[in-house]
Amino acid sequence: MSKFVGIDLGTTSISTVLIDLNVVDLPNRSPVLRQLSVNNDSQIDIAGQPNYSEWDLDRMIGLALNLLGDITTGIPNREIKGIGVTGQMHGMVLLDKNYQPCSNFIGWQDKRGHEIHSGNLTYVQRMRSVANSIQSSSLPSAGYMGTTLFWLSENGRLPANTQACFAPDYLVSQLCQSIPTTDRTNAASSGCFNITNNSWNTDFLKSLNLPTTHFPFVSENCSVAGTVKKLDSLGGIPVSVACGDNQASFAGSVDDPKNSILVNVGTGGQISAFVPNLHQNESLDIRPFLSDGYLLVGAGLCGGRSYRSLKHFVQQIGQSVFGIEPNQNASDLYLILNQLADCIPIKSEGLRCEPIFGGSRKQPDRRGIWSGISETNFTIGHFARSLLEGIANEFDVFHQQMKNSGLSERTKLVGSGNGIRRNKVLQNSIESKFATSISIPMHTEESAVGAALSASVAIGYFETIVNAGKHFIRYQTKQYKDEY
Repeated sequence: MSKFVGIDLGTTSISTVLIDLNVVDLPNRSPVLRQLSVNNDSQIDIAGQPNYSEWDLDRMIGLALNLLGDITTGIPNREIKGIGVTGQMHGMVLLDKNYQPCSNFIGWQDKRGHEIHSGNLTYVQRMRSVANSIQSSSLPSAGYMGTTLFWLSENGRLPANTQACFAPDYLVSQLCQSIPTTDRTNAASSGCFNITNNSWNTDFLKSLNLPTTHFPFVSENCSVAGTVKKLDSLGGIPVSVACGDNQASFAGSVDDPKNSILVNVGTGGQISAFVPNLHQNESLDIRPFLSDGYLLVGAGLCGGRSYRSLKHFVQQIGQSVFGIEPNQNASDLYLILNQLADCIPIKSEGLRCEPIFGGSRKQPDRRGIWSGISETNFTIGHFARSLLEGIANEFDVFHQQMKNSGLSERTKLVGSGNGIRRNKVLQNSIESKFATSISIPMHTEESAVGAALSASVAIGYFETIVNAGKHFIRYQTKQYKDEY
C-alpha cells in the first residue's frame, strides 16, 4: 500500500490530505483521495496588546487531531504507510519539564520584537547588533523563536527548565507521545540556527544570555520521529519529523527544483528558488531545504492578508455609511472584489499600490502607499487591481534581488496557495511581471502534500524529497477558478 497523510498546521486554516502514490498516472483517478480543512480559530485576543499574536495551542492541536481522525475514517490502518506534519514556522510555545505547554503559542505575526529594548534599539535591532559584533550569520526578526525567547528573558518571563517548541513539532510529539524534536527547516526559522554546520548558534545565544537548553533537539530532515500512540485507530503508523511550511509548500508544488521559481500566496507571500550552495543577500532569506541544498527566499508579509485589509475596508464602508451589517459570506465579497478588479485595465490607469500595510521583516515601520490617485481611478475596482499588481511587484523585486545575488536562469514559474489559485487578476499580474506563464499544481493544499511526501521519504518509499515530487506533482492546464 502507498497511502500517506499530510497535515498543515496553518495560520488561517488547518488542513489534511490523504494521498495514494500508486494512482498518480491512472486515468480518471486523483492521487489526492481526500482533503479536509477547518478554520484555525484558536487565536487569543490579548487585551491592550495589539502587537501580540498568541494562540491556544491545545485548541489548535485538537482541531488537527480531529481532522486526522476524520480523513482516515474507514481506511484500514495497514494501508497508511506514514504521516507527515508541517505548519507555520518561526513561532513557539514554552513547554515545562513534562513537555506540556506553560505559555500560549506565540506566532510569527507577533511584533513585540519591535518594542524598544534599550536606548533607541528595538529587541530585534539589539539582537542583530550582537550578531554583527561577533560576526554571526544569525538574522532574527520579530515573531521568530529566538526573538521571542530574548524578549521573554529580558522581561523576566522565561522560567528555568522550560524549552521552546515549534507548533508542528508539538503536534508530532502529541501524536507519538514522545519528547519534541525539530528539524533544520524549522530550526532555521528561529533566527538562531547555524545552517552551515546545522547546530544552534551557541556563541550568539551566549551573548544574549540565552541557554541552549531552551532550544529543541534537532533531528534529520525527513526522518521518523516515532509512531502514533495518541489515536488507537492509527496506532503504530510512522510519523515523520515535522518540516517548515515554506519547504513543504516547495516540495509539494515543484517537480523540477533546479529549473523552477515558486511564488506562494497564502496569509503572507514568498518567492522561493532552490540553490545548491549558500547565497548571501541581506534582503533575502537562505533556508535549508528538505534535501541537500537550500531555498533562496523572498519572504514578504504582503499577500492574502493585504487583500483582506481591503476587504475589511469595504465592509466598514458598507456598515458605517450604509448601515449594512458585515454578515455577508467573506468568500462572496472576495469574489466581488476579484470581478471589479478584472474590469480594470492593466496598470490600473495609473493607480499604484505598495501593499505593505503592516511593515516588512526588514522594514517594520514601512507602511502601505497608494499613489497616482485621480478622479477616474478612485474606485474600489481600481484599488483592488492595483493592490494585486502591487503584490506581484513585490515578488518581482525579490526576483531581481535573487538574480543579482547570482541565481541562475529558471525556465518554469510555479504558483501555489489559495491567494494565487483563486485569483485570476493576481495570476495575470504575476505572469506579466515574470514574462512567462504560471504553472499551478493539479492538487491543492500544497504544504500538506509536501508533508505527506516527506513522510514517504522518511520510511524509505522514496530516496529523496525531489524524487517524491517528480513522481507525484502534475500541473493543471491553464484555467482560472476565481473564488474564495
